Amino acid sequence: MSLRIVFKDLVIYEDDNVLAINKPAHISSLHERFDSTQLSIVELVKKENENYSLCHRIDRETSGVMLVSKNPETYRHIAMQFEKRSISKVYHAMVSAPVNIQELKVDLPLFTDSKRRVQVSKKSGKESLTEFNTIRRYKHFSLLACKPFTGRLHQIRVHAASQNLPLVCDELYGGKVPYLSDIKRKVKSEMVSRDGSEEKRSLINRVALHAFSIEFDSPGKGKTYIEAPYPKDFEVLVKLLDKYDQVV
Repeated sequence: MSLRIVFKDLVIYEDDNVLAINKPAHISSLHERFDSTQLSIVELVKKENENYSLCHRIDRETSGVMLVSKNPETYRHIAMQFEKRSISKVYHAMVSAPVNIQELKVDLPLFTDSKRRVQVSKKSGKESLTEFNTIRRYKHFSLLACKPFTGRLHQIRVHAASQNLPLVCDELYGGKVPYLSDIKRKVKSEMVSRDGSEEKRSLINRVALHAFSIEFDSPGKGKTYIEAPYPKDFEVLVKLLDKYDQVV
């Protein structure tokens, strides 16, 4: 089912040359041939203004901050920053393990196969570096700040999984779907009816990854820092864990 989205509702920052949006989950950054019912982010951008350009991409299931240039000069300016790796990005991820880590750097080369599945490969992989820090530790989970220094496909997901820290709901890389019954005893109405069948109620229905902040040089403004608030599903996940899975 397609989502009805108004581009202006996504905007969280604007200056003379740059827009920043808070991308919803389940929407592709670029056009996908197999899904003609849902406009991609780049199509929404061009529909808003033909001169606008999407400056980078994030995964379909990932929510969070994305930059949009208003003119070709700004696009080139931001593209150079990405090329030089001078743009700082931080993602928030919920992982399926209780850990307390600080400045854990994962430096493992990544290789993408023909099916777009990513794996660590010292022989064929490209240089990839991510730093992980615990924001909040629960009994069964941890909320991590993830800072990628390179921009490989599924980089955070694979690097986290390599440390036995698979992201919540990331079944492609070993993550599991969390249920309310995992953290709360005597759950009422956990079973929900769908087309005559019943199933458990999950705490979140997509890979628990959110592009939380970005820092870059905006033409005419200089160093600019932007945060993207959690979408409702990620916010509910954190609130439920705060309530039922706290470390005593």
